[in-house]
Amino acid sequence: MKQESTPVTVQILDKDYRISCEPGDRASLLESVRFLDDKMREIRSTGKVIGTDRIAVMAALNLAHELLGQQTQKESSSQSAGKRIKALQNKIEIALNSTNQLEL
Repeated sequence: MKQESTPVTVQILDKDYRISCEPGDRASLLESVRFLDDKMREIRSTGKVIGTDRIAVMAALNLAHELLGQQTQKESSSQSAGKRIKALQNKIEIALNSTNQLEL
């Protein structure tokens, strides 16, 4: 049975927002709110971006850029690990074939 969502009031850049949240996700939501609020305050403190909407868009773009960078790095690491595994498999096969030939 799915738990019913409850409204949670959060504050981002001194503005209140009511967000529907399942009870088990409340802590995660509050952590996300703190993270976003910190990012938006950091952008606002530079004085280069004015207006809550623009600050929110800049924060979203920065977070999306970081996320995509991490995904690209993860994919690259995964491909690199795959290549190393294949190389090790080839070495093992060569060693096993050499051992089999010696036994004959």
